[in-house]
Amino acid sequence: MPLPWLEPEDIGFPPVEQALKEPNGLLAAGGSLDQAWLLRAYSEGIFPWYETGQPILWWSPDPRLVLTPDTLNVSRSLKKLIKKHSFEVTFDTSFTEVIQHCAEARRGGAGTWITDDMQAAYVTLHEQGYAHSVEVWAGADLVGGLYGIALGKVFFGESMFSKEDNTSKLALVYLIRQISRWGFELIDCQVSSEHLFTLGAVEISRTEFLQRLNKLLKHEDKNGKWSLEADLMTSQYEH
Repeated sequence: MPLPWLEPEDIGFPPVEQALKEPNGLLAAGGSLDQAWLLRAYSEGIFPWYETGQPILWWSPDPRLVLTPDTLNVSRSLKKLIKKHSFEVTFDTSFTEVIQHCAEARRGGAGTWITDDMQAAYVTLHEQGYAHSVEVWAGADLVGGLYGIALGKVFFGESMFSKEDNTSKLALVYLIRQISRWGFELIDCQVSSEHLFTLGAVEISRTEFLQRLNKLLKHEDKNGKWSLEADLMTSQYEH
């Protein structure tokens, strides 16, 4: 069956059940990276993922990789790093720099999907209060971070980077601490990776993912600029 082609002026996706099994979850091509398209996609469990020279490709894999606050696995080495308080962690202070670092980390590797157009689209979402970043600083140097989209009580993780050991994991720990306080229950990790498995991510069926997504999207969006509450910087691993 040919891959459905989406016209930019006609927002809408095929049913996710029509996604190809190989490659896992490929649903459609075309469309647009405008805010309306992206928000519609995420709300339906779909995300864009493509390389330079390709059309926009939309995916909804089965199974889906997810992480929840109660399944987060903080290793002994990561606990030690948190206790040292060697780094400063901020939210939404350098979104553009975070996404640029994530793109650089993947340039020349298997995942070159953070194209210039993708960066511009997510910066726009950030300016509209839907996309958020976590930054890890060593003094004035940005040494780790991540970014993603928040809708309802779901955080859709897009990418992360480290310039020093475990700094992307540190960003994830503080993200989960904060959004858990706000009532978030699910972090979408999209596709499986050994790195995320070590942090406690698990695979669930697309059907279960969509059921949980639809329930959590009924909550009000946590829109606007985020900030990390100061008391959450105090380590819970002191003792």
